Amino acid sequence: MSTAATNTLTARWASTLDDSQTVLSGAGVYPLLALLARYAAGPARDELLAVAPDAARFDLDRSPTTRLALAAWARRDLPLTDRWLREVPAAMRGDLTGDPVHDQAALDEWAATHTDGLVPELPVRVTPATALVLASALSLRTGWAEPFRGSWCQPVAGPWQGRRLAGLSRVSHDLDALRAADTAAGPLSLLTVRGAEDVDVVLALGAPQRQAAEVLPAAIGAIGAPAALPVAAGPGVVEQVVDAYDDRPELLVCTVGFTASADHDLLERPALFGLATATGDGDHLPGIARLLAVSQARQSATATFGATGFRAAVVTAVSTRAGSAPPRLTARRRRVRLDVDRPFGFLAVHRPTGLVLLAGWVTDPDRRG
Repeated sequence: MSTAATNTLTARWASTLDDSQTVLSGAGVYPLLALLARYAAGPARDELLAVAPDAARFDLDRSPTTRLALAAWARRDLPLTDRWLREVPAAMRGDLTGDPVHDQAALDEWAATHTDGLVPELPVRVTPATALVLASALSLRTGWAEPFRGSWCQPVAGPWQGRRLAGLSRVSHDLDALRAADTAAGPLSLLTVRGAEDVDVVLALGAPQRQAAEVLPAAIGAIGAPAALPVAAGPGVVEQVVDAYDDRPELLVCTVGFTASADHDLLERPALFGLATATGDGDHLPGIARLLAVSQARQSATATFGATGFRAAVVTAVSTRAGSAPPRLTARRRRVRLDVDRPFGFLAVHRPTGLVLLAGWVTDPDRRG
């Protein structure tokens, strides 16, 4: 269930994207939401369970390419419940001293260590009011089963017209790597760039008028589904018959290298992550400690696609403050936002499980030096 629920969260999040180049990871957020849900109560628990209905079970422990680390730091004077101390492994727990400068340095070091320096800081800031910090670090690094050849690329049309870009190309005989999917966003060309081990990267190209908020959720939904269209029906695909030395079919791929990085404030859309109630005063997480409220929830992510492989890292963190009892009357505000863009999306997919580790949108590819 974790894979399906996490992919659903990633798709819903992607449906809110604006026109910026970005990368995000529902797989980085989900374990923290599932942990909060386990120890929450009342409406906060209901909202968290609607997004993260079960514990995070991703089967990544033996992955040669992907690491997922979790940690929790509590202020030394926070009266944690016996249940929390019993159920959360001691190796996962740490202390906050109450000195924000010291604590921030320790948490930043944890983030850098668990991402090989790709994300050097924890995305939340420790303050004197911080009572508890939960964090996840997801990192992956894979080489391509078949590397690309670097070249220059200068598009003659479209939003990158005339720009000298870092082109990547390769020729293979694996036509199954490219398929055309019939989706709610129209036809998509989905190219699976196979990793040498257990992670693949899927490049998703929609029609020129299709936008990130349409293409990425549709691409996630198409994972594992059979191709519904002839490959030539996919955007950006041209099929022809040419002279050759033998009759083996050939797949020529021309794309661009890129690095996408982003910082996300999850509390800009608290309902999307099941955190709307948990951010207000109240006894929302009694399984951890009394009167805790979520004060920050952020993610920092980076991903690089190049000639020889793909590397990425994501750090997600949630901090809480010691709250107070809720007032007798409360106001609830619903915030809905949908922003859109194009040129192409990408998904990093754990091949054995179909888990989307991260998803992103590319509008500013690497330039050719």
